[in-house]
Amino acid sequence: MTTYTPPTRDMQFVLHDVLQVAKSDIPGYEELEPDFTAAVLEEAGKLAAEVLHPLNKVGDEEGCRLENGVVRTPTGFKAAYDQLREGGWNGLDCDPEYGGQGMPHLLGTAVGEMFVSANMAFNMYQGLTHGAVNALHAHGSEEQKATYLPKMIDGIWTGTMNLTEPQCGTDLGLIRTRAEPAEDGTYRITGQKIWISSGEHDLSENIIHLVLAKAPGGGPGTKGISLFIVPKFLVNPDGSLGERNAVTCGGLEEKMGIHGNATCVMNYDGATGYLVGELHQGLRYMFTMMNEARLGVGLQGYAQGVVAYQNALAFARERLQGRAVTGPANPEGPADPIIVHPDVRRMLMHQKSFVEGARALAFWGASLIDASRRKGDQEAEEMISLLIPVIKGFLTDKGFETTVLAQQTLGGSGYTKEWGLEQFVRDCRITMIYEGTNGIQALDLVGRKLGRNGGRAVLEFFEMVKRFIKENEGNEALKEGFLDPLKAASKDLQAAGMHFMQAGMKNPSDALAGAYDFMHLFGHVCLGLMWARMARAAMEGLEAEGADRAFLQAKITTGRYYMARQLPATKAHLARILAGGETVMELPAEAF
Repeated sequence: MTTYTPPTRDMQFVLHDVLQVAKSDIPGYEELEPDFTAAVLEEAGKLAAEVLHPLNKVGDEEGCRLENGVVRTPTGFKAAYDQLREGGWNGLDCDPEYGGQGMPHLLGTAVGEMFVSANMAFNMYQGLTHGAVNALHAHGSEEQKATYLPKMIDGIWTGTMNLTEPQCGTDLGLIRTRAEPAEDGTYRITGQKIWISSGEHDLSENIIHLVLAKAPGGGPGTKGISLFIVPKFLVNPDGSLGERNAVTCGGLEEKMGIHGNATCVMNYDGATGYLVGELHQGLRYMFTMMNEARLGVGLQGYAQGVVAYQNALAFARERLQGRAVTGPANPEGPADPIIVHPDVRRMLMHQKSFVEGARALAFWGASLIDASRRKGDQEAEEMISLLIPVIKGFLTDKGFETTVLAQQTLGGSGYTKEWGLEQFVRDCRITMIYEGTNGIQALDLVGRKLGRNGGRAVLEFFEMVKRFIKENEGNEALKEGFLDPLKAASKDLQAAGMHFMQAGMKNPSDALAGAYDFMHLFGHVCLGLMWARMARAAMEGLEAEGADRAFLQAKITTGRYYMARQLPATKAHLARILAGGETVMELPAEAF
């Protein structure tokens, strides 16, 4: 059985020492004093560790069952969901006008990390609801918001997003689900959607499906797509539940992981739907919640890495095998714990340096979303839009790699179900695929985000790095271990961007063939910047009276590892980008 320990100390460090949230001018951040965030994180951590994590293995082994059209979630899920709902966690960062607590998205992100680490499949039920709430909050009518949001934020009702169909995934212009207008102003929705997370379950009284469908008069492709509310049970004027709508679960997907979450085939047979916003604007409405949704998936990637690393570390401290090359570390025992061996230490440092750097990046990203929403900061909006494909793609690729390294740390034990590491590997794998595959994230980054507004956001990112280096170049301890490597990596990123501008216009394949490497190059520079910021904060913290010296020194040492052993990967990524697209594209399709 695996264990999970909420990393609240590290979260507090990122929130208050690195981001200095209480000093921010973002509305609502003045409430984020250390004592307040500590209390919230402690309570969320207890729920994660004591309630959700013990159900992680249960959900994996039992899975969900479809019985007479009803999906039964694993043993204990309903009681845990009720506890989550009663604690108000569903609406932590939702609008108080509809029953939410109005906390910043940043705090919701910190809490979300713990829930995902503890039980990713379980957390998806409320996670999908959160996305549906955001879409309705942004684009629903006042009547729709009053009808649906209070109960969705409370958790009595849950929500889904229905995009994918058997014949199309990324290319939503190919969807076939139809929306035919009815005389009463509603629409009749007919079609099939697949891979619908939380599409049917027994945790809530009603499920509010947000469905993309094509209504008449919209034209071909994505121009004809509209967004509809399709409740599982129709809602009466007084808010009570009416008759069952013509939407059913036609089957459950047999998946590699996240068995505790119901991934459904949803059949719409003339179901009653209610138009959200204007006709033929559905795709634009869905993309309203993409930044937050994709940051959430990036969070899933590294959060699975967090819990996998914790269990790998515990194993490495206890497993006795061999002797340290410098002499016995456990002379009274038959062998030394494997953490003394350099290669095991390498794997652990790789995991530790990634998950701590990833946490800082995700929290910074969440603060940019808050700045954009809460104070209308256009620069923050442009920056997070640029960074989202990096956060989603890089953090899930590296998060999965981290779970595999954690599994490898256990050797043969890691390959068995008994020790639980293989579940983290399987659960994490989906994060590289859904909410837009990581290849799509790379294309979005290079093809859309990089050149937007004349490249204003990426140029500001480069300036941000330059400013940080210049402001701290007098700190010799920071310069050698952090600033110099960051400067070199940033130059690699700039060289790659220049190559795309020069070669991409002549041969688009050159740019697109290097897009994935560019996403990873950018990701490493982002984590390099995070580690430089964390190292500075830790060095300043060491000068304070009563400093937690062990924690802060470990932070600096871990950062040095990342800068010396991981950040130089930017040079390999740049070399592949400069190689162009010829070797990628020259083999004819029929020769594969």
